[in-house]
Amino acid sequence: MLTHRDESDPSLQRIKQRFGSELGCSAPEATYIGRDCSADLVFGAQDSKFEDIQIIHTPGHTDGSITFLYHSPYGQVYLFTGDTFFQSHGQWQTFVMQNAGGSVKDMAESLSKLRKLQPDLVMSSGFVGEVAYREVTRASWTAAIDQTLQTLSNREYKNEDSCLSCYQFF
Repeated sequence: MLTHRDESDPSLQRIKQRFGSELGCSAPEATYIGRDCSADLVFGAQDSKFEDIQIIHTPGHTDGSITFLYHSPYGQVYLFTGDTFFQSHGQWQTFVMQNAGGSVKDMAESLSKLRKLQPDLVMSSGFVGEVAYREVTRASWTAAIDQTLQTLSNREYKNEDSCLSCYQFF
């Protein structure tokens, strides 16, 4: 399951063949991912579940970014955010790619959706620093999203190159 096009690579074809796995992604990302490997499962805007995984459409990083939520039978809730929300040197970040259809408005709406969730562990595909995951409490999760939403609403949006900024545009 890919959250967005940046996770695509020619190695996907080898992985599919070696493990007999299927590749899933959102409909807007399928064309880009298909350059490396055809998607077997393409999730449209109406799709909200695949087996026991909840699909949350979270455009903003790209126009087709999606997030996956999994409720483990052991009680933990795992959220896979891709590059929609990730850790950079211990700080929560977001990453808007305007040239891939991402927008600040969509990102703010997507972060507001994610704020309503109560994950125990958040994993991302993008990160800067030591880890691509973070255990969270309800309070720390909502505070991180609230701070990012506040920053998005207060900033003048321009191209930035620093990974340490609260948001990036490419």
